[in-house]
Amino acid sequence: MTSVVIADDQAMVRDGLRLILELAGVDVIGEAVDGGEAFRLVVSLRPDVVLMDIRMPRVDGIEATRRIVASGVPSRVLILTTFDLDEHVYDALRAGAAGFLLKDASSQRLLTAVTDTAAGETPVAGQVLRRLVDHYVRRPPSDVSGARLTSALSARELQVLALVASGRSNAEIAHELVISLATVKSHVRHILAKLDLRDRVQAVVLAHEAGLVGRG
Repeated sequence: MTSVVIADDQAMVRDGLRLILELAGVDVIGEAVDGGEAFRLVVSLRPDVVLMDIRMPRVDGIEATRRIVASGVPSRVLILTTFDLDEHVYDALRAGAAGFLLKDASSQRLLTAVTDTAAGETPVAGQVLRRLVDHYVRRPPSDVSGARLTSALSARELQVLALVASGRSNAEIAHELVISLATVKSHVRHILAKLDLRDRVQAVVLAHEAGLVGRG
């Protein structure tokens, strides 16, 4: 059973998230009203996933994420965000967030994101992904060519990377390439290892900088 800690300063939001998750069989093992409390709970309880709001009093979600990642606990942080928090999404990425979920997401999308995060994937809402990519591709071109960055990848790995960058999930990539889900996961792991990337979000950024989008 997936275990979750919810961090949000609004009781109504916490109650709603808890209800959705528990009805689906997810074990909500703790709630926090600010980032400091979230950090203490996570270190103590070591949940699979932390649902982390960004704007909280005293210690915000970005700093809490930074502390959780630095502590070395295996818990993965799923950031709850809204359209007007783009700059904080970038901060959360740098802090080590495992994924981003919009606060107006459906119950099913919430459950899928929590499950994917616990499984080691990096869920990113499509709108957030597009804004994130736009932010990076507007930067001056890197002095490291895309060809050199991707020279270590096989043709299939390049194809998988391009599909990851287009926002496809592992299941969607498996269906499109007519390969097993386990094979897709293996390709993604190899891509991240070969390119020294932390997660799928960094892979998306690199793929756009390297001009791979559209190949798959």
